[in-house]
Amino acid sequence: MVQDVLFDASRLLSRTERSAPTGVDRVCLAYAEWLIEHPVYRMTPVRARKDQLARVDNDWFRQRLTELRMRWTGPGAVSELNGEARRLFDALSSPEDGASVIGRAPEEAPQPRKKPTRVWKQYFRSRRIAAPPAARAYINVGHTSLNTPDILTSLAHGGIERIIMVHDLIPVTHPEFCRPGDGAKHERRMENVLRHASRIIVNSQYTADELSRFAARSNLTAPPIDVAHLGLERTFASRTAVTAARPYFLHVGTIEARKNLAFLLTVWRRLQETMGAETPRLVLVGRYGWENEAVLDHLQRSPNLRGLVHQAENLPDCALSALMRGARAMVAPS
Repeated sequence: MVQDVLFDASRLLSRTERSAPTGVDRVCLAYAEWLIEHPVYRMTPVRARKDQLARVDNDWFRQRLTELRMRWTGPGAVSELNGEARRLFDALSSPEDGASVIGRAPEEAPQPRKKPTRVWKQYFRSRRIAAPPAARAYINVGHTSLNTPDILTSLAHGGIERIIMVHDLIPVTHPEFCRPGDGAKHERRMENVLRHASRIIVNSQYTADELSRFAARSNLTAPPIDVAHLGLERTFASRTAVTAARPYFLHVGTIEARKNLAFLLTVWRRLQETMGAETPRLVLVGRYGWENEAVLDHLQRSPNLRGLVHQAENLPDCALSALMRGARAMVAPS
């Protein structure tokens, strides 16, 4: 028997123009694809609009998912890569330390961007609904639509289960490493989830424990919490690896203060001072985020790191997979 499921597409709709995903973006796309392929569940995409749900045109949304998957995965063969990925691979395959491959630094005062045409189209291809359509469950895995309880309470009144995924509580537990105001905003989200979700999915036992502690501090009773570890996308099963002239290490993630990359670059500078030409290379893959000035200073001004440390963003998954296969190890100093 087919069961209808509402999938909150708000985050994916805001990412339609991105050339590479964040970790949460990946999870949203994977769950959407899983629901589409499932033989029992019939997915209806919805999004938040002024604290109410709007139904998204199903065919249009599926076309966007197909485009995102093709763009984020990249070409079928590493040999077809071009641009930043090709320059990075060439630098790693060279025995000589030339110039570092460094992505474009963020502007100090970026100009306000207009919403891309495709994103605007979603407003015309979605319509507000007076009440949630009949469905077994509403699934939200993107931390969106949770700033107020309105959507969740509306679903509860309609007898629809609310299944929410919580990725982490970092803005609550470590607000000093996040943008000002993010802590209070995430705290409201977590309170709304604890009060109004039917069931919560988390990506690790650690996140489950942190959420339970937060619930106890807030005098809230948590609904059932299930640990559902994140899976491996098919692209990362590829055996293709970067052919590097020297060993290199790899860090993947947004370049921001809480990733502790300034410390990592200080370590690499010390390695260069002691190992000289034998120093392994370091590759940082990720877009620039909040409070990245210390990392930029190292990358742009340290002569010891020139040609030794590379940074790239917007790499498709086929390139990222090859980098992971060729690396001596992944590093995560956060």
